[in-house]
Amino acid sequence: MNGRKNIAVTLGFALSLSFLASALTVFMVSHYYSRLQFNLLNSVCREILEQEPETKGLILAALKEYMTEGDSGTMNPDILSSFGYRISDFTALSIGTGILFAVAGFLFGALLLCLTFLYRNKKESLRIQALTNYLEQVNMGKAVILSASGEDDFSKLEDEIYKTVTFLYQTKDAAVQAKNHFAENLSNIAHQIKTPITAISLSVQMMKRDCGGNYPGQVEKQLLRLTHLEEALLVLSRLDAGTLLLKQDETDVFTMLVLAADNLQELLTESGTVMDIPELGEMAVTVDMDWTMEAIINLMKNCMEHNKGGTVHCSYAQNPLYTEILIWDEGNGFAREDLPHLFKRFYRGQNAGEGGIGIGLALSKEIIERQNGTIRARNMPDGGACFEIRFYYI
Repeated sequence: MNGRKNIAVTLGFALSLSFLASALTVFMVSHYYSRLQFNLLNSVCREILEQEPETKGLILAALKEYMTEGDSGTMNPDILSSFGYRISDFTALSIGTGILFAVAGFLFGALLLCLTFLYRNKKESLRIQALTNYLEQVNMGKAVILSASGEDDFSKLEDEIYKTVTFLYQTKDAAVQAKNHFAENLSNIAHQIKTPITAISLSVQMMKRDCGGNYPGQVEKQLLRLTHLEEALLVLSRLDAGTLLLKQDETDVFTMLVLAADNLQELLTESGTVMDIPELGEMAVTVDMDWTMEAIINLMKNCMEHNKGGTVHCSYAQNPLYTEILIWDEGNGFAREDLPHLFKRFYRGQNAGEGGIGIGLALSKEIIERQNGTIRARNMPDGGACFEIRFYYI
């Protein structure tokens, strides 16, 4: 309906402008020919008066009679025709002028029509620009209420955009609330686990004192696993809730890798694994050193568990886009079906070590990605699992 209405309005504009141009052309041509007739009559009267001054009264009487009676339709003697003159003898020289007026009128009408369409296109461009700016504000999270700008072709689109944006905001708020509830529930679960862990720990100590055998050691092993799970759940809940604040300090890569390896020294010695960290020059990244070390420790520990008695290698390099850190082992590498799922929470691959809970790699990924970084797992060409970390410059 709106489309037909707009077409009708446009045609109305075009016809109105055409009629206006035609009327103006007729007026200009009529004025021109009236002036031409006046000049002709003036010349004839002047010549007569110069030759016969006494005819002045007759001329005035004739002019007065013509002005009062006009063309009454009565048959008047055709004097000029009897002298051999025709109408075309007096208009031949003005045909070009008439054509000029007609062309001028047409051009004027075309100009008005073009200006009308330009105005309409300009108005449409402004409406499109206003809607584009509104969508840009939506993308930046700064959108305000979209006020109606009148009824036109874009009114329905404007209404649908407003409905869509409102729905997206409602969906976003619902998703944020669900995420916050999940993080809160995760934190509550972690805290609830802490109470039985403490009670079990006290019971284990009493069993060690009063009882013998392997049972206290087995319980203690499971207790350590629960403790690690509880700590990991707390960190995950803080990450999900956005309450884990990561500092942005310039940190030397070699120093960070060495300190991470030092935290695993006891486990490395126990498993007979060697950590190879070459000094490749001074390179710095802007990260939270403590939490980034935590992420790297998880990666080193994963390589160590799948390469006991071997060597875990580290390497790092920089280019104009990012700083890259590689951590790899000499083991059997990742199973191909495990590669797409390694960084999912609670996922344990085919070759996962005993006692793992599947949170370490997920934590590492969360920590690294929150610092403008990426992490990828792949297999080395000559065998062995490799973790590739990249910290991009902001």
